[in-house]
Amino acid sequence: MFVKNALRAATAISLIAAAGSASAETITIATVNNGDMIRMQGLTDDFTAKTGHEVEWVTLEENVLRQRVTTDISTKGGAFDIMTIGMYETPIWGANGWLVALDNLSEGYDAADILPAMAGGLSHDGTLYAAPFYGESSMIMYRTDLMEKAGLDMPKDPTWTFIREAAAAMTDRDNEINGICLRGKAGWGEGGAFITAMSNSFGARWFDMDWNAQFDSEAWANTVNFFKDTMDESGPAGYATNGFNENLSLFQQGKCGMWIDATVAASFVTNPNDSTVADKVGFALAPDNGLGKRSNWLWAWALAIPAGTQKQDAAVQFIEWATSKDYIELVASKEGWANVPPGARVSLYENPNYQAVPFAQMTLDSILSADPNNSTVEESPYVGVQFAAIPEFAGIATEVSQEFSAAYAGQQTVEEALAKAQALTNDAMEAAGYR
Repeated sequence: MFVKNALRAATAISLIAAAGSASAETITIATVNNGDMIRMQGLTDDFTAKTGHEVEWVTLEENVLRQRVTTDISTKGGAFDIMTIGMYETPIWGANGWLVALDNLSEGYDAADILPAMAGGLSHDGTLYAAPFYGESSMIMYRTDLMEKAGLDMPKDPTWTFIREAAAAMTDRDNEINGICLRGKAGWGEGGAFITAMSNSFGARWFDMDWNAQFDSEAWANTVNFFKDTMDESGPAGYATNGFNENLSLFQQGKCGMWIDATVAASFVTNPNDSTVADKVGFALAPDNGLGKRSNWLWAWALAIPAGTQKQDAAVQFIEWATSKDYIELVASKEGWANVPPGARVSLYENPNYQAVPFAQMTLDSILSADPNNSTVEESPYVGVQFAAIPEFAGIATEVSQEFSAAYAGQQTVEEALAKAQALTNDAMEAAGYR
């Protein structure tokens, strides 16, 4: 009986494999050139071995990715079967009918295990439209040796005043050490995301309750002037063009005393294969100003299926593979627990293996402290921490961030940049019918 059952099982497996092989597809995936996505590409053979499907990758810098996928989906271009998108695009595109609803994932996938903050930000009307590959907030990563040398102790929850003073104390121009590295690069999701999250802690907001732009406020002037003054004092040369990847490289080379950025970077700066300061990194919550709002954002890089794909079944299979508990185990077995995709699943933070990772708890604390429904000191009409979840925001914020970057580079004053931001934002909102 055992032999017969085994033969039946083997025959069934062979038939499934044959059926999978007969219907094998080649799917095209657009993704961002971040380390976790690049690691995923290196593990794709596991997916192909299990399903028979092949994968073609289009890997792009963050700003370029956003432009390409937005153009493709809005024009029904059909270039991609899976897109890497985030919390800004997903609810808007889901509402437009541009994405395939992920409401029929397999029981073994355990969609209920997705962190509620991530599932909520990737849903529209309670329906999930993208699965988080990883989730993140932002936090401070700092050099423990340089902090000690400066005679300072990093608080768990520092103020911006402390950060500026510590940055100045840690700066050593003769040895190419910048006290602080922050995003100044134009792009709504690059420097635009950072300065917006920072502005929340200064009491600023993008719009009042009547959708009037607020860049003429004292809070915005304080935010941008503080940023520029701090970076001019203690930041790297050319910071106006530095984004996530540029600052990551500087930190790994030992050229940053502090870096405030995505929590996902913690595994990169503590990896001894890539980072020259891997054993000298500490973590703290993103700074505040005592106004009740921290300057940390909430984001997920997620995988979504455009509604026009002809390969939906294969695309769903890939998403289940890449965002599953099994994928986390796969990465852990090859790269160690510190390098698994963070911030997406409840079970990861309940796993003793991951609890032992030095930045795990700080990452979770940062994610849980970001509230996209209540991100500003004064009441605002929009949802989002580092963005306003309206369709017009990406275009407006890209232009605003360009004006800010020009001010950082000394091409215009902060006051001129804020005046231009105020005018272009109000013009765009009036044209869109908000005012």
